[in-house]
Amino acid sequence: MPKRITAASSMDEPIEQLVRKTDRKTLAIWAADCAERVLIYFEAERPLDVRPRKAIEACRAWAATGAFRMSDVRKTSLACHAAARGVKEFDPARSAARAAGHAIATAHIGTHSIAAAIYAATAVRDAADSEDARAATEKERDWQYEHLINLRRQAAR
Repeated sequence: MPKRITAASSMDEPIEQLVRKTDRKTLAIWAADCAERVLIYFEAERPLDVRPRKAIEACRAWAATGAFRMSDVRKTSLACHAAARGVKEFDPARSAARAAGHAIATAHIGTHSIAAAIYAATAVRDAADSEDARAATEKERDWQYEHLINLRRQAAR
């Protein structure tokens, strides 16, 4: 069976349902956290390319201040996707850059956080040995789900 472009997991639906009940600021923090967990893959491959790191920083800044210009969000997100295109398919660095691009896009539309998390899980899958890929994906998605629950609790305080 050929490898899917993005990782799939038994947690996909529960995460999506939880995302739809979560405020955008919390989702931005979650998306940035998911993307940052896999940023090491991109930075190992392209150490001089700071576009994904800058996107995660911009996402965190938006979550802290609520201030953004749509043109900046778009430019930063598209820059991450351009960085991803510079990496071969099924390389964890490619998915890590895409995760960062979707993280910053969460400032505009909260459901971009779902893509940030999926691309982060895909980076984990692609970094794992083929026999461990499924378990690595499930473990990452479990962490993402639990982390979002914890962030929601913190936001409710």
